[in-house]
Amino acid sequence: MDKATNVQKILNATISSLTTVIPIKFQVLSSYIIKQPYEQREISVLIGLIGNIKGRLIVEPTYATIGRVGQAMFGMNIESEMTESFTGELGNMIAGNLCTILEKEDFTLDISPPTVLTGNTRFYGFQQAFKIPVIFEDGEFLNLLLTIDEER
Repeated sequence: MDKATNVQKILNATISSLTTVIPIKFQVLSSYIIKQPYEQREISVLIGLIGNIKGRLIVEPTYATIGRVGQAMFGMNIESEMTESFTGELGNMIAGNLCTILEKEDFTLDISPPTVLTGNTRFYGFQQAFKIPVIFEDGEFLNLLLTIDEER
């Protein structure tokens, strides 16, 4: 399978995973390519991907989005010291579900433990990334970024 087909499979499976994991209605906007550096605003979780393709998945919500998702999933607002932990777990759930979806298509993908980043942070180390903006009913949003490492 060629790289473009693999990337499209991962993008589609990521959106499907998000739909399964997050119990709030949202709209997925068109994905587009960005170049480094990428600047996050508040908080994100980075998960390494390795298998048929190598790269990273970055889930970048806002603090308000994390609170809303926590409320929808567990009936409680996620705040203070729970925010980072839940953000990491949310990324882990999305990436784990992504692997399960792809496995059904004979696509092998393993994930690294989640790394949570807070504050205004710039990401380097990728040539380009696919950015998928997601908007929730209340106007809150999150961004998904998929970086693909070049084959050597």
